Amino acid sequence: MDNPETPETRYATTVDGVHIAYQVFGQGPHDLLFCPGFVFNVEAVWRWPQVWTSLFRRLATFSRVILFDRRGTGLSDRIVGVEQMSLEARMDDIRAVMDAVSSERAILVGLEDGFGLCAMFSATYPDRTAALVGMSATASGSQRDGYPGGWSPQDLEAELAMVERSWGSLELAVEWSKDIWPHETDPAWFRDYATWTRACVSPGDAVKLLRVDGQTDVCDLLPTIGVPTLILHRVGDRVEPIAVARYVAERIPGATLVELPGEDHGWVARDQDRWIDEVERFAIRLRDEEADFDRVLKTVVFTDIVDSTSVAASLGDRAWKELLDRHHASVRSMLARYRGEEVDTAGDGFFAAFDGPARGVRCARAIVEAVQAYGIEIRAGVHTGEVETIDGKIGGIAVVIGARIGARAGASEVLVSSTVKDLTAGSGLTFEEAGEHELKGVPDRWRLFRVVHS
Repeated sequence: MDNPETPETRYATTVDGVHIAYQVFGQGPHDLLFCPGFVFNVEAVWRWPQVWTSLFRRLATFSRVILFDRRGTGLSDRIVGVEQMSLEARMDDIRAVMDAVSSERAILVGLEDGFGLCAMFSATYPDRTAALVGMSATASGSQRDGYPGGWSPQDLEAELAMVERSWGSLELAVEWSKDIWPHETDPAWFRDYATWTRACVSPGDAVKLLRVDGQTDVCDLLPTIGVPTLILHRVGDRVEPIAVARYVAERIPGATLVELPGEDHGWVARDQDRWIDEVERFAIRLRDEEADFDRVLKTVVFTDIVDSTSVAASLGDRAWKELLDRHHASVRSMLARYRGEEVDTAGDGFFAAFDGPARGVRCARAIVEAVQAYGIEIRAGVHTGEVETIDGKIGGIAVVIGARIGARAGASEVLVSSTVKDLTAGSGLTFEEAGEHELKGVPDRWRLFRVVHS
């Protein structure tokens, strides 16, 4: 039987047509949006009262709490296509829910891989993010140099096989609980956990979600986060080692790391009061703090016509101008289609900005294909990074990097930075290695990738 105090479940619709289930309750001065980790169900949470009900009721004493089921989980729409599982697409779940509840700005609270989703949102939309909180936060689903967590390819495949074979079973609940709650012995707890997993997601979608999470990496965007950030982690966490929290906190400017005692993983534990106390203190500090953030995460795209000087000389001034007009019209049409912003135009070159890397890459590929009908080829460079807004113009090192990558591209080629590749995991885009390069005026060597499918 449902709890009579269960908040009403409603639906928000994302720009790609996915219906996201959400609930809102509480009357505090801040909006607090809770972004779950792997799986969730906004109604099933109220049927596990010893875990979730007390948690959310306590949060509601100092904030208006917004809960939602990420796409593919709980009461939200199931996953339809691979392009709907990208980090960029899932980020729109947050925006759609905030719009539906008229939330201008919210404290984003992310659990596990939900933190990566919140991190990208906060860097992209700092004007809508009051603060960022991570609990048992992860920044990469796979192993990478210098990162102290993540799956190896072999371990991920073994975990996926176990999930497909045993999802929702008491056996799997007991096995996972050994690391999540190492001191838990109550059989009823394990049964409730198994029931919870079945209510949250189907076996097939659980595998899809885990596979995408295993490919997602937000490490490179951590330094671009400009909102107040709190990272909470238990020192004995067996699922995500404390070293991961230290790695994340060290890379976010001004982030506060609070190392909590204990070995339990995540929010769902019997010792919830300690971390809720930390979140409440953090929220109180924010009440008197206001800052204007003029640095945001953007995907920049640079295009220009290959061998334009030779083409112009062979055509003559009048024919070249007509060709440029057609080229410009095609580029602007693609920018409108993929919701890009034309920042600048110089001769045959375009500089555009996007609020998501997959749209930027797809737009660049669409431009490549569109202008081939005119007997010309363009090259394009794509990078995602922190940009500055100065006198209404976008600038900063990320813009320089994007321009330099574009200059490295060949005819009808779209080159991207490793950051773009990592942030588009699950989008359906395919890349191949294009080697390491020195970019004029930019420190270090840069690993670039060639788009081979969009």
